[in-house]
Amino acid sequence: MGRNSWFGGLGRRLRAFTRRMAGDARGNVAMLFALSIPVLVLITVGGVDIHRASTVRVNLQDALDAAALAAARSPYTANADLQRVGLASLRANLKAYPNITLREGDTSFVLNSDDVVVASSKVDVKTLVANIVLPPYGKFMDDYLPVGAHSEVDRSSRNIEVALVLDITGSMAGQRIIDLKAAAKELVELIVQPIQTPWYSKVALVPYSNSVNPGSHVTAARGAISTSVNITGAVINLAGTPKSITAATKARPVVITSTDHGFSNGDVVWITGATGMTQLNNKPYEVRNKTASTFELYNMAGGRVDGRNYGTYSGSAGRVQRCQNNDCSITITAANHGMSNNEYVYITNVGGMTQINDQSHLVGNASTNSFTIDLTETSLTPYTSGGRAWSARGGGTTYFAFENMDGDLQTHRVSGCVTERVGAQAYTEAAPTGASSWVGRHYPNISGTCIDDTILPLSSDAATIKSRIDAFNVSGSTSGQIGIAWGWYMVSPNWNSLWPSNGAAAYNSAETLKSVVIMTDGAFNTPYCSGVISRQAGAGSGSSSAKIDCDATNGDPFAQSRALCDAMKDQGVIVYTVGFGITAGTAEADVLADCASTPANVFLPADGGDLSEAFAAIGRDIKQLRISR
Repeated sequence: MGRNSWFGGLGRRLRAFTRRMAGDARGNVAMLFALSIPVLVLITVGGVDIHRASTVRVNLQDALDAAALAAARSPYTANADLQRVGLASLRANLKAYPNITLREGDTSFVLNSDDVVVASSKVDVKTLVANIVLPPYGKFMDDYLPVGAHSEVDRSSRNIEVALVLDITGSMAGQRIIDLKAAAKELVELIVQPIQTPWYSKVALVPYSNSVNPGSHVTAARGAISTSVNITGAVINLAGTPKSITAATKARPVVITSTDHGFSNGDVVWITGATGMTQLNNKPYEVRNKTASTFELYNMAGGRVDGRNYGTYSGSAGRVQRCQNNDCSITITAANHGMSNNEYVYITNVGGMTQINDQSHLVGNASTNSFTIDLTETSLTPYTSGGRAWSARGGGTTYFAFENMDGDLQTHRVSGCVTERVGAQAYTEAAPTGASSWVGRHYPNISGTCIDDTILPLSSDAATIKSRIDAFNVSGSTSGQIGIAWGWYMVSPNWNSLWPSNGAAAYNSAETLKSVVIMTDGAFNTPYCSGVISRQAGAGSGSSSAKIDCDATNGDPFAQSRALCDAMKDQGVIVYTVGFGITAGTAEADVLADCASTPANVFLPADGGDLSEAFAAIGRDIKQLRISR
């Protein structure tokens, strides 16, 4: 059954019921009820049309605001020209809303004596319910409901600069990231206008998780990263004269025969050149139970060397020699290496002695062109050529060796992302001009991976902005304090040297409205120490083996966030906060409330629909701050 036939049948049944009630002589109550039915039903079903009219009014207001802005931005002063430009824009904007009719005769765009473009308009909304259910009572509402809107734009309006700080952490996977993309793109459409003169409207993007990826701007933000030096030699440090091995038993422990060897129990020796029993070669051993011509072999862990499954020793080409200082260290030759004693060096690409590659070693006996490293390998082949030595002290090096929460040595590689700025400029917008103002490096793991999505400085290219949003991928834990800092940098003129063609305007609230929108779905659980996740990081920030065993340099991420928000608000930046799925009264909600410029700037959407409404409300509010009402 069609809608009209259903409503018609309902109308017939209501009229029949009314006639029966009017003819019922059983009492005044029945008659009063019968007389009130049309009014009650009219109010009930008319509410459907009134709700729809209310929705249309919001759409009309957005469309009229945009049209008034278009007229105000035009170079015209004559009302006829303003009317032409404004009406054309309004018609285009209303195409997205069907079943309404623009009253062009009731639409005007005029310039008053205060240089303000005043716009008024009405549309007709076709009723869907009233005329079907209760003719002729529905005629009280007519076939159409008129809806009006009013907008005023001061021709001395302001530019708009908005930074969107958007959470792309792992918890945003699935429907949440889909909802965020849709809502963020709607906000971009509201903010970025197609006409960029005489005032512009721009949006910057700061996607964040456990870090922020500045893309091509990373070196300017964090400073240069040191490189490696060439290794030209690597030798084991041995002492005394090598002694010939004349026999070696296939026993546990292996017993070495070497006439007049001169070793003492506890000496560490190195064996090379053994034939047949080649398993003995290029390894360090501890001497035990020695006689004048023999000694037993123990490994460096104190266990007996088991030679029962080794090959049979043959000939007398084998040699044994005591390690210098009993540590079997290796001397690395690398001109002007710059290493210091008791720091770590990471070694790569050594030929021959490959066992020392791809790990960190403690530096000792450093001179201008050489240093020693401890021998920690169970076997070692001779050096042949090449190799690179990388300082692993951290703080601007490619590799960083540190002790993790489990007390183990870890080595991480610097990534293309950045972390918290520390020191005197931690909570300022000072330009990154030197070591005291660079942002923090990021040492996430040995491969140096960070989030894929890079920042986008202020742009008026809505298509590009939305395309970048569509490409967001989720990963990692939450360092909202880093995202907030970069949201501020995007609208700060102090950072224009990094992106001169996309720079922010000077602080002048009469000329430029600056705003930062901070969106998150959870706790800020990832602070840093020396570019590595601190041991004070919260649940969900990774395993203890990947965290450095030191406290967060800047302390609690929520406290950092409040300090950054307060500082940017002091500069006149308007802050909005959006807590997706965050419950009011929690610590997460409290920090968002503290960060926002006003209580009205805080939004806690529960689902995707609420998120879109929140972003749309922010967009309208930003436009209203620009437009006088």
